[in-house]
Amino acid sequence: MTEVAETKQDRIARRQVDKFDARRTELAIATLHTLAELGYARTTLREIAQKSEFSHGVLHYYFADKRDLLTEAVRQYEALCVTRYDDVVAQAVTAEQLCREFTDMFVATLRDDAPLHRLWYDLRNQSLFDESFRKDVLEIDERREEMIWRVIARYAELRNREPAISRATAYSVLDGLFQRALLGEFAGAGEPARALKRELPRVLELLVTGRPELG
Repeated sequence: MTEVAETKQDRIARRQVDKFDARRTELAIATLHTLAELGYARTTLREIAQKSEFSHGVLHYYFADKRDLLTEAVRQYEALCVTRYDDVVAQAVTAEQLCREFTDMFVATLRDDAPLHRLWYDLRNQSLFDESFRKDVLEIDERREEMIWRVIARYAELRNREPAISRATAYSVLDGLFQRALLGEFAGAGEPARALKRELPRVLELLVTGRPELG
């Protein structure tokens, strides 16, 4: 009888935890664009509440502080983003097709989701100073690296090659190109998206074959 009662209590406790976690996820996603607009250093939970439909009390109940909210928001966004190129990888039958479609998506997300990408880089930069961010940042960065490597590995397979570089190097190169273009977008410096679209096919070829020439 005691075991049955304990099992029932456990189920109730788990449901309560699940509901709490689900609400945290909902709130994090709902405030994502506000966080992306304000950035980490320029905001508080109270300011986020003022720019959203949720009260400061509600946010403070589900999140210990703005660090907790920011980390959860970026984690939820990245959980969707890290599968961004999977359909392109799965459906590509030639290296040229993969290169073209990956390049188009890479540049499109730079233009369409710039504030959200800026929030990710904000969080990653904060982790250099704030240890509480580091575990989550490293986990997210690892998933982003895996996302990029799936593209590189498939491109190499379609080119009948082995990648010329390591997984970490491939990610560092493409992430660096993306971050630089993102800065250019916000600074209004030239046409970074167009430049990235022109350069990315040669970079992809270089990462796989060791030569920037296509063909």
